[in-house]
Amino acid sequence: MNKVILIGNLTADPELRTTPSGTSVCTFRLAVERRFASKDGEKQTDFINIVAWRQLGELCAKYLQKGRQAAISGSLQIRNYEDKDGNKRIAAEVVAEDVQFLRDGQRGSGSGDYSRPPLPPEPAASFAPFTDVDDDSLPF
Repeated sequence: MNKVILIGNLTADPELRTTPSGTSVCTFRLAVERRFASKDGEKQTDFINIVAWRQLGELCAKYLQKGRQAAISGSLQIRNYEDKDGNKRIAAEVVAEDVQFLRDGQRGSGSGDYSRPPLPPEPAASFAPFTDVDDDSLPF
């Protein structure tokens, strides 16, 4: 099983690109604090690359920004590649399957870019009304 769940803050605004075939891909880095502090009492932070594809990527690019807190669930992907100098490199990233937009990390600090649109409203639950049924008319 390959499942990763993270909560952290974006270190920069997301970058949205389009592949040559027209598929949207959004990348950003999430700063995630470790559960325990180091021996000297300092909090440790990991910086994790996130990749979101297609519509999810477009939503991330539209609604996330530097400092914003997000919850990501997805899978860990390890890639091998050669850089432009011919050196072999390894990249680790989380491919997002679900992204929850959490609180705005910058609004509490008194600074930040408020020009971004607000979060989309939660979809209203649409339930069909119940119909009264006579127990005698049921086939079981």
